[in-house]
Amino acid sequence: MKKYFEFDKLGTNYRREIVGGITTFLAMAYILVVNPLTLSLEAIPDLPDTMRMDKGAVFVATALAAAVGSLFMGLIAKYPIGLAPGMGLNAFFAFSVVLGMGIPWQTALTGVLFSGLIFIVLSLTGLREIIINAIPAQLKFAVGAGIGLFITFLGLQNAKIIVGDPNTLVALGDLSSGPTLLAIFGLVISVVMMVRKIKGAIFYGMIATTVVGMIAGLISTPEKIVSAVPSVAPTFGAAFEAIFQDPGSLMTTQFLVIVITFLFVDFFDTAGTLVAVANQAGLMKDDKLPRAGKALISDSLATVTGAIFGTSTTTSYVESTAGVAAGARTGFASIVTGVLFLLALFFSPLLMVVTSEVTAPALIIVGVLMVSTLGNIEWTKFEIAVPAFFTIIAMPLTYSIATGIAIGFIFYPITMILSGRKKEIHPIMYGLWIIFVLYFVFIK
Repeated sequence: MKKYFEFDKLGTNYRREIVGGITTFLAMAYILVVNPLTLSLEAIPDLPDTMRMDKGAVFVATALAAAVGSLFMGLIAKYPIGLAPGMGLNAFFAFSVVLGMGIPWQTALTGVLFSGLIFIVLSLTGLREIIINAIPAQLKFAVGAGIGLFITFLGLQNAKIIVGDPNTLVALGDLSSGPTLLAIFGLVISVVMMVRKIKGAIFYGMIATTVVGMIAGLISTPEKIVSAVPSVAPTFGAAFEAIFQDPGSLMTTQFLVIVITFLFVDFFDTAGTLVAVANQAGLMKDDKLPRAGKALISDSLATVTGAIFGTSTTTSYVESTAGVAAGARTGFASIVTGVLFLLALFFSPLLMVVTSEVTAPALIIVGVLMVSTLGNIEWTKFEIAVPAFFTIIAMPLTYSIATGIAIGFIFYPITMILSGRKKEIHPIMYGLWIIFVLYFVFIK
């Protein structure tokens, strides 16, 4: 096992990988609660039951998709990256497609299935890997820093340190509230351990925060440890219903837009996450991502698997950077994460202690670590600074990794051409420029 994952070469060991895998799971575990609530449209009252997906079935589908995806990534690509149904993509699925367009959730799952199958074809042909490796190093640094700011913003929101404001969009939250104070405690204790160079500091910080939260009565103590696994039957295989029962519903412009949107967002969310995690873990070689093809195949297979079980697009999770910060360097950590998602099917009551206040400090600290790539960007060259800055700032402000990448990549060819450096632009970047412009014109 150590030889297969190259422990010695990467300077890691079982303890670091296990702690990293657990940390990634804890940082991602919220999806097991949020995804069923989102896809069942729990926040929208007075909807017919036919529009709602079964929460229990979606919970099982979410856990299975995350487990299979993480195991694929660990065994095939050997990267310390966890996968699960993506936030943002699940909201698009539920609120834009099912609620907004009035498309049955079964047909929406067919759209996810199609996008996953197309991804597999693109990955097998090597096109996805070619595109990722064609991205210039300066923009890769910007993507990593942008994702760092984005997940820090997520962490600050989850901690309620930053809250919404009707006048200024965002504002400082109530720092005297119990949950926010708990998150601040977790942040302080984690920072102290990080400064003291304690290995696994982020993981231990989450444990300390959970214990203090239960003592203070801010986190509920689980009433039981094990619970029965709900049936996945209501959603399993539903993605095939439209194909066999109503193929005409797949021949519409609406359905095409759905598939293209799933394709676009997942493609560039995954590309950004892979680059960011590999950069942080020191796995990039000559500004290229080793085994990128295998990582992308793993991601594609996870999407198809998730669609069959009954959930929205499964994608690589940026929260994996928390596991990397805790020491993970190989795919063994992803295997640990995948196994924990399988166990979560039986130990769901324990997930109640993994609140947003517990995971928020980890996200904030990981953001600090990731923005270190800012120092590698040539800020004195304006033609580089402009697209890099727009890539970085757009991610948290638009709440989308894919949108940040799109905006920065639109500006990159323009500024490089105007500065007389067009020979340095990879031909693929021109193709991406056209795709991104069309995306904003016709989809956004």
